[in-house]
Amino acid sequence: MDKTGVASLIAGIILLVLGAYGVWVFLPEVILFLKGVIGILAILIGIFLVIFGVILIKD
Repeated sequence: MDKTGVASLIAGIILLVLGAYGVWVFLPEVILFLKGVIGILAILIGIFLVIFGVILIKD
């Protein structure tokens, strides 16, 4: 392994640990964020399905 690979591995492990700690500390906010993301994804998927349905009906 070269120096860049070792540095990337160490940086990745550090970021992974810091991210896990951040999720643990702010767990209620993370859950609210994920619920919001699921809602936004449902809206976007619904919009795309409506557009797709309109395109299919026109044909």
